[in-house]
Amino acid sequence: MAEAAVSPLKHFVLAKKTITAIFEQLLDYVTEGAAFVEATYRNPELERVATEDELAEIQAYKKKLAVIGEVLSRRHMKVAFFGRTSSGKSSVINAMLWDKVLPSGIGHTTNCFLSVEGTDGDKAYLMTEGSDEKKSVKTVNQLAHALHMDKDLKAGCLVHVFWPKSKCALLRDDLVLVDSPGTDVTTELDSWIDKFCLDADVFVLVANSESTLMNTVRRQHMERCLTFLVDELKVIDPVEARNRIFFVSAKEVLSARRQKAQGMPESGV
Repeated sequence: MAEAAVSPLKHFVLAKKTITAIFEQLLDYVTEGAAFVEATYRNPELERVATEDELAEIQAYKKKLAVIGEVLSRRHMKVAFFGRTSSGKSSVINAMLWDKVLPSGIGHTTNCFLSVEGTDGDKAYLMTEGSDEKKSVKTVNQLAHALHMDKDLKAGCLVHVFWPKSKCALLRDDLVLVDSPGTDVTTELDSWIDKFCLDADVFVLVANSESTLMNTVRRQHMERCLTFLVDELKVIDPVEARNRIFFVSAKEVLSARRQKAQGMPESGV
């Protein structure tokens, strides 16, 4: 019973600790190896055990392992969401959080990255990049207004949205959700992603679909997503890709979850 009550994110935390320990051992091994090889270059009495190219390769491995170790040392799990403008990224995040945290719907287009994470306090607030000021927000409308009225926000900046953990169980497990600008907004998106999302643990691509999916429409969207993931991005094989594409209505899920939280009967989803 106790194990069944454990959040799936707790399993992620435990797995991450194990992976972190493995990479620490690898880094120690490569560091010692690099130091030994470098010593053969500094001491003329020792025979060199590697060429300069091999030494450079070892040092590159050391640097890569150090970067990976730095990412793994973070306590939180970071999930970055991508998709075209109005594809439903914010709606999906809101559905996961069981609350309307981020502005969504027609008319909400932002060039900012919105990072949602939990706060132990009882009040929600946001902080913009390069500022220590905590701007209080009580509702999603206030958040949208604050983003719209802040003339100092530059395209591609990062806005931290802190939401009370008491209002959202998902955020209690040190989860960070990042809502990105639409992939069709600017040609600079790649550099923005490098700046804010390279350390993400999970990347989620959100694609807009019909509100009512008939089998024919579903197949068309499935084939389109497969082509994008397999042929264009080349990040996965066709068989595994089919198991990673999910058709949901984020708005209906959010509505059902809010009704459940308020003790109301759930409508069909």
